Amino acid sequence: MLIGIPRESAAGETRVAATPETIKKYVAAKHSVVVETGAGAAASYTDEAYQAAGATLGSNQDALGASLVLKVRSPSAAELGHMQPNTVLVGMLDPFNQEGLQAIAQAGLTSFALEAAPRITRAQSLDVLSSQANLAGYKAVMLAANQYGRIFPMMMTAAGTLKAARVVVLGAGVAGLQAIATAKRLGAVVEASDVRPAAQEQVASLGAKFIEVPFETDEEREIAQGVGGYARPMPAAWMARQAALVSERCKQADIVITTALIPGRPAPTLVSEETVQAMKPGSVIVDLAVERGGNCPLSEKDQVVVKHGVALIGYSNLPALVATDASALYARNVLDFLKLITDAEGGLAIQREDEIVAACLMTLDGNVLRSA
Repeated sequence: MLIGIPRESAAGETRVAATPETIKKYVAAKHSVVVETGAGAAASYTDEAYQAAGATLGSNQDALGASLVLKVRSPSAAELGHMQPNTVLVGMLDPFNQEGLQAIAQAGLTSFALEAAPRITRAQSLDVLSSQANLAGYKAVMLAANQYGRIFPMMMTAAGTLKAARVVVLGAGVAGLQAIATAKRLGAVVEASDVRPAAQEQVASLGAKFIEVPFETDEEREIAQGVGGYARPMPAAWMARQAALVSERCKQADIVITTALIPGRPAPTLVSEETVQAMKPGSVIVDLAVERGGNCPLSEKDQVVVKHGVALIGYSNLPALVATDASALYARNVLDFLKLITDAEGGLAIQREDEIVAACLMTLDGNVLRSA
């Protein structure tokens, strides 16, 4: 097949869907690859490197006109206009954006949203959410360290001792666990909270203290188990107890990193304005859930703002800030997914009975296959 790699058009998107490393493997698998000129420039992948890997360079229309188009983000209306019916599209297409999926379906595309892959062992190598969240968790700590007016580790000097920073991480999924590990490596004292009891062991293994909210009913304990590796909305009574406990920890913290998201739902509020008001001047909050409304109501998307003496960092696309590594991981995820929808001769072979393929398939024959 002819595989097209267009330059991403979304504002602030610096990642690219294929790297010279994965291009070599596509060519070895008998595919032809056309890369839009400059597609990898923002991620430090040169046109010359793509050519050396076996790709040809072309225009935006050349890349979008391929029979298989690989993207990072959903195509814009202009991009859809350059794509032919029956084109296969693979990318992070936001499975909960019905309007976007409907536009893709109306364009006659067969599309796969990689975020919808089930969290099973066989799908780990193509889990784009995990690969990108890992980097987001790391970058969140780096941004906090840069914004914070003090240092992270305890330091003993002739002029006196500097105390270690206190970091609270809310949400111990992939991003949260990486944030914990990174903050610990920088020498901070770290606490973390999560609704899922299974997270306590993971948090402890990284050297952080788990902020435990006791369950008062069997219903609370059952809901907290989550579904498919994702958290579920907790009952109001448990949320109130968590909010009170988390608020006290945040008031004592220097850095708060929030990562709590529930697929397809607005982000839950974890840090209230009252809590922010009570935090120490110079404290920092990094809100990784800002794209879904934020875990703090004071966060502003793609902005750094100071409110009540606290800096709130609300960048919505942290992986794009480490575009070289983010692209490398994402490109490998895509490569592994394509093995499920192509045959040994490089032809298209969509096996709809495969649970990973079935979960990721969003549009086919002009229809949206997934409801919100």
